[in-house]
Amino acid sequence: MNFQVKDNLSEEEIQKGLKNIIKDGLTTQAMLTLTSGIFLIAFALKLGASNMVIGLLAAIPPLSQLIQIPAIYLVEKFRVRRLICVYTTASSRAFWLLVALIPLLFSSDLGLIILIMALLFHTVFAAISNCSWNSWIRDLVPERQLGTFFSKRMSFAMALGIILSLVAGFFVDHWKKMFPDYALYGYSILFFFGFVAGMFGVYFISNIPEPRMAKVERKTKFSEMILQPFKDRNFKNLIAFSGSWNFALNLAAPFFTVYMLKMLKLPLSFVIALSILSQLTSLIFLRVWGRISDHFSNKSVLSVSVPLFLICILAWTFTTMPDKHILSIPLLISIHFFMGISLAGVNLASRNISLKLAPKKQATPYLAANSIINSVTAGIAPIIGGAFADYFAKRELYWKIVYKGPNGGIDIPMLSFQQWDFFFFFAFLIGLYSIHRLAMIREEGEVEKRAVIHKFISEVKRPIRNFSTVGGLYHISFLYG
Repeated sequence: MNFQVKDNLSEEEIQKGLKNIIKDGLTTQAMLTLTSGIFLIAFALKLGASNMVIGLLAAIPPLSQLIQIPAIYLVEKFRVRRLICVYTTASSRAFWLLVALIPLLFSSDLGLIILIMALLFHTVFAAISNCSWNSWIRDLVPERQLGTFFSKRMSFAMALGIILSLVAGFFVDHWKKMFPDYALYGYSILFFFGFVAGMFGVYFISNIPEPRMAKVERKTKFSEMILQPFKDRNFKNLIAFSGSWNFALNLAAPFFTVYMLKMLKLPLSFVIALSILSQLTSLIFLRVWGRISDHFSNKSVLSVSVPLFLICILAWTFTTMPDKHILSIPLLISIHFFMGISLAGVNLASRNISLKLAPKKQATPYLAANSIINSVTAGIAPIIGGAFADYFAKRELYWKIVYKGPNGGIDIPMLSFQQWDFFFFFAFLIGLYSIHRLAMIREEGEVEKRAVIHKFISEVKRPIRNFSTVGGLYHISFLYG
């Protein structure tokens, strides 16, 4: 396999590389859809996982990103990012084969331990891969195309993820009905196909050309290189925003599925349907956010999408009052719809703003520093959530308005917090702080929030019209081609 780096890439080579990045995005999305999220949590619950274990499973991927500290040294010393990325990615994805074999080889108790260890090694190798990948792609993708290109890549990937989620959800439900005593084997089949898709992704990664890393004007000590991003005031503000935002997000998000399965007692197929609604909404609005980020700035997108997502987190606390009520399902549908809109903007802009603000010659330590802080905060949050879930299960905060008259009275519930509701509310408060940190970031092209909303409304008219007719639905299938 040829891992030669080049001083200059032709336009044809760049375009070929971009196509392979798209293909890798599709295969990686297929792997992630079949091996993570709802299916991984449901698999762990079937093995008998506690709230603490669920929190640990959510914490392992981000905390493993700490391995990027020595990975920076590896990339800067050998300066062959594609070679590092290919071999570590292949090693990482091989562990899903082990996870697929858990029901065949191990008991439930031992299976949980193997699952945790396999996920740990999977994410450690993936973190090394990400360190080389971020720097490599930062040099390959033209800066003027960051918004449109990655929105296109994410659109294709999410479209595939929606289809696979739906098929996999029906498959698992059908498998449980056909083989109720072997429900775990249904998840094994999903994990195996996820492993196969991941290995196809390795092939596509190996065919992406690598431009030579920019020469460093002066040799910098490794410790100085690591600390450099924290001396850059603007990038330090970005790190503070990203860290607080990821803490808020991961304090709540890992428990959305558990909340719906345990508290609301919703069937897995309906939980998957809600997830698909969120993904479908994100798919439609990704191009909208991409055009806005290219027209204004990534910070402009974040200034609107982050507050919208925080409102969605707060809305989760009203889905029980204190139990499931007549508006629970409509509220869940609305939450997932608006979460899809907001996450499309947050995921796209948060990635691109770090790529844009990282100096080209120092992209590796800058992007790794941002990733490391995000990982620590995103890893600590679900551990805290898992550790305190049982504590808050025995506590409740209830507020209602009581009216009494001569002929009787009525009770109007206004607020009811129990167990995960507390985490949703705490995540909302921490998210408000992240908005404060976002305001301190400086990026070329940023505008007032009002201008972004006006642009968003004008851009969003097109997908809304597409939903209004059968012809419009037909048009959507070609909208992202």
